[in-house]
Amino acid sequence: MSLQIRGISYVPGDNETVVRRDLRAIAEELHCTTAMLIGTDTPNQIAAAECALELGLDVYIRPYLEDRPHSEVLAHLETTAIAAEELRVRYPDRVTLLLGSEFSLTSPGMLPGPRIFLRVQVLVRWRRFFDRRITRKLKVLLSAALATARRSFHGPITYAAGYWEQVDWSGFDLVGVNLYRFGNDPGGYEERLSRLVQESGKPVVITEFGCGAFAGADRRGPGSFLIVNWFATPPRIKEGYVRDEGTQAAYLADLITLYAEHDVHGCFVYTFSMTDFPHQTDPQLDLDMAGFGVVRISAEDPTYWEPKKAFREVASLYAR
Repeated sequence: MSLQIRGISYVPGDNETVVRRDLRAIAEELHCTTAMLIGTDTPNQIAAAECALELGLDVYIRPYLEDRPHSEVLAHLETTAIAAEELRVRYPDRVTLLLGSEFSLTSPGMLPGPRIFLRVQVLVRWRRFFDRRITRKLKVLLSAALATARRSFHGPITYAAGYWEQVDWSGFDLVGVNLYRFGNDPGGYEERLSRLVQESGKPVVITEFGCGAFAGADRRGPGSFLIVNWFATPPRIKEGYVRDEGTQAAYLADLITLYAEHDVHGCFVYTFSMTDFPHQTDPQLDLDMAGFGVVRISAEDPTYWEPKKAFREVASLYAR
């Protein structure tokens, strides 16, 4: 396999024992070379990064703030960049910093709506009306974020761009795109991927890709979570959806293989686990089927997980 980075994303909690166990599974059972650590709590995130490095994993450190003013996003990025640089000095050539992810969706001001849930609805239904505004405002925020990061961090820097975002990559070391496949045009997806690799002039990393574990999730891709009725108490799966772990496993296998064939530098499966999408035996309450985790989390004990078919498929491919 030609992929130099074979990764998965992970959101570390504050239980050091659980984090170490999970990262060991990522390194030794999933055969990943790299973990993307996503976090709002910088100390937890950096502690997890150090643990990953000790276990032999390289790390991509991705700060995350949702629905916060740009000034707070930049201040949080600066804090993360300072801590990431201290780690990079101790582990040369093994730490990469992301400025963030999908700023046009996660940060207010580029799409209408005070909260990300509302902006998702705008993005899905009316994005074409806001493309020029997104591009203009995103350029300003990314320029400020890149300058902020470069002041403190002296290793490679990228950004996890939404597939709809137009980014000037000239100041970055790597091109990073959350490139989910959805709909009924796999050929179109492959063409877009090929064009991205050929035209970028820099190594391309697919920073997110994945789908849920139900029949038809491969066509929904990033919208897999929308099969949940979040307004019900408790939240429940809408009628007509059937759990199918094979769909998720096949989706990930197809794309990992495709990335290797098209000389993509690296990819990160989204994601290892999602505690907000626990598995239950009642199909209507089985939120795991709408989540993107390659392990299913117990509803009774959020620290306990079991591997899904996707876990074994990814492990098999990455091991090659």
